[in-house]
Amino acid sequence: MFLGIDIGTSGVKAVLLDGADRIVASAARPLEVSRPRPGWSEQDPEDWVTASFGAIDALAAQHKDALARVTGIGLSGQMHGATLLDGNGRVLRPCILWNDGRSAAECRALEQAFPKLHAVTGNLAMPGFTAPKLLWVKHHEPDVFARTATVLLPKAYLRYRLSGALVEDMSDASGTLWLDPARRDWSDDALAATGLTRAAMPRLVEGSAASAELSAELATRWGMRQPPVIAGGAGDNAATAVGLGAIAAGDAFLSLGTSGVLWVTTDRFAPNPASAVHAFCHALPATWHQMGVMLSAAGALSWWAKVAGRSEAELLAEVGETAQGPSRVMFLPYLSGERTPANNADLRAIFAGLGSDDERPALTRAVLEGVAFAVRDNRDSLAAAGTSIGELDLVGGGSRSRLWAQIIADMLEIPVHRVEEGTVGAAHGAARLGRLAATRESPAAVCSRPQRIESFFPDPARSAAFGEAHARWRRLAAHAKELLS
Repeated sequence: MFLGIDIGTSGVKAVLLDGADRIVASAARPLEVSRPRPGWSEQDPEDWVTASFGAIDALAAQHKDALARVTGIGLSGQMHGATLLDGNGRVLRPCILWNDGRSAAECRALEQAFPKLHAVTGNLAMPGFTAPKLLWVKHHEPDVFARTATVLLPKAYLRYRLSGALVEDMSDASGTLWLDPARRDWSDDALAATGLTRAAMPRLVEGSAASAELSAELATRWGMRQPPVIAGGAGDNAATAVGLGAIAAGDAFLSLGTSGVLWVTTDRFAPNPASAVHAFCHALPATWHQMGVMLSAAGALSWWAKVAGRSEAELLAEVGETAQGPSRVMFLPYLSGERTPANNADLRAIFAGLGSDDERPALTRAVLEGVAFAVRDNRDSLAAAGTSIGELDLVGGGSRSRLWAQIIADMLEIPVHRVEEGTVGAAHGAARLGRLAATRESPAAVCSRPQRIESFFPDPARSAAFGEAHARWRRLAAHAKELLS
């Protein structure tokens, strides 16, 4: 048996996977995000531990025999979060999350201080990444910076609490702007540009390699026969790719979670910072990937549901599942700024084109279409980086909407597939990595593709209409900064 744990932004998921790659059981616990100021986003790392231990406690209570047989644990987590520890391993401040936009000025300072940043890390400096966050702490909380002995990402902090080991995998480390992804090692020059050395960094391992063992105390707590090995694990997107079997060059998927990710696996490090495309290591050796990233995807629908005073399911029921051409009402989904292609943390969301006859369903459809327009922007950015996509799998909470899947197929003019277990992909992928670390099997033998349960194909007439609508939406997006300044 193998255990996968995924620390998301809105909750923790834990899954038990058997030797036939079947999910035997799962458990989840919610998480809250603190927003002490506009544009800020933080979480207490202790909440990750409480939620993760609670989910595993639930599995132990309901599936005692299965959990007792676990031999490998894999970890996945939201990327980029800056978790700062002092010399005694104590957390110094709340973690600054991936969707925090406070460090825009520090991004500019970092690129000026380290002109080779793009060449070494393969990525633009963006407020979401970890390195600019540390510069912000250095400038605004110098006492905290001076006491910082170790910087960990969210899942690495959970590993520390599970095992006492300070370790990170290549995929998650790629999102710090301290890694040289081509060499798969920390860059001393990038660290020096933020006033750090590799002494503050965890040890690096591949995501499928063993990184530590679960502490004997916790193994006893959960009734495990022996302390399982803990794999290096992966950032949430790389773990999702492992869960989807996206391990060969050209494999693609779209994740509609709180954020949105358009992923393509590559067999080489292929950066293109000019397009604001992310180029990172995969969680598997000698494998990389490209990503376009949207800071608000299914999160935009969640926000609209809260504003509208309805559940997401109620909103989707109101609009139905009938595919239509683009609506008149437009929505820019920039609730927390945007990464690809704008790289602008100051952008904000806009509804446009509203008429007196428009009611709640019109705005809901506009939200779905607005996110799909942003996905098309990301597809175009990947194309500018030399990557084409012929079809993709759809995962994440947004994958439950058949209408959204059809809109995206029409928008991108390619087949879109819903797959089994699409909402627990990262946890499933983490469990697979735990298996690889425990058994040392080959990734190809373990990382099979899930069954596609439904496919959506583009309608030529709707695709043409969405293409024209995207041109109008692009003009609105181009003027968004000016309109909001």
